[in-house]
Amino acid sequence: ERAIARHEVREIEQRHTVDGPRQDGTLDEEDDVVIIYNRVPKTASTSFTNIAYDLCAKNKYHVLHINTTKNNPVMSLQDQVRFVKNVTSWKEMKPGFYHGHVSYLDFAKFGVKKKPIYINVIRDPIERLVSYYYFLRFGDDYRPGLRRRKQGDKKTFDECVAAGGSDCAPEKLWLQIPFFCGHSSECWNVGSRWALEQAKYNLINEYFLVGVTEELEDFIMLLEAALPRFFRGATELYRTGKKSHLRKTTEKKLPTKETIAKLQQSEIWKMENEFYEFALEQFQFVRAHAVREKDGELYILAQNFFYEKIYPKSN
Repeated sequence: ERAIARHEVREIEQRHTVDGPRQDGTLDEEDDVVIIYNRVPKTASTSFTNIAYDLCAKNKYHVLHINTTKNNPVMSLQDQVRFVKNVTSWKEMKPGFYHGHVSYLDFAKFGVKKKPIYINVIRDPIERLVSYYYFLRFGDDYRPGLRRRKQGDKKTFDECVAAGGSDCAPEKLWLQIPFFCGHSSECWNVGSRWALEQAKYNLINEYFLVGVTEELEDFIMLLEAALPRFFRGATELYRTGKKSHLRKTTEKKLPTKETIAKLQQSEIWKMENEFYEFALEQFQFVRAHAVREKDGELYILAQNFFYEKIYPKSN
């Protein structure tokens, strides 16, 4: 896989050399853009990423998957340096859309002047855990033949919670907060109030837009309106395309009210849910100021500001 990836990279770099860069070696401002989607597992991330892959040739940008060993979301310090250098200076891959299961990385710490645009999607924490639980046992319809880590384990999520199993323990809910918190050790201390506050801070100050799985179409619509260079045509593709709805966890059984109530007693659920509600409120705030509803359909608002009283007056 790595050999194939290197070959594909060389082909793209050679193609850029043939096409010829600008004489001064710089990129147009519109092309000097990188989006990082540090996707949280089981939040409809594959569905959204498929749209980026379908649009990249038409909209003329590159999509790159960040494949970390064993899907480890924390990079070593030396890999952080390598990654930041790649993303900021790899002109052949700009404009670029990077995606992978990697926790937030603050590019400013590395002296970078122009930071990438971060986006993400999160999900109700219990629904996300239930989906991941069954995904490990039964897989999904994306790669149905692939053997999963817990394949053969027929225990339902309800049975797991009732028995106090490790795969469904409240500690397994602690994922969305550290993904947004980042690479600090405290981010990965389960139940850390500091990590929750840092995740909230990053969501507001470092992320361009964070959507929720339950309202994915609206998230895509807002991205298309705000970043058409990447997402032109995304909304229509999501509504009509087959790939965007492709990945569904199989054999998933919804948990009972008793199971949900038991998980909701934990402080970890309360914190992850607080973060989810915080993200949802922010997303709905952004959407309320960007769209209008008419006859049950949402419409993006046209430009609603202009310039006047421009001085000094020209002769």
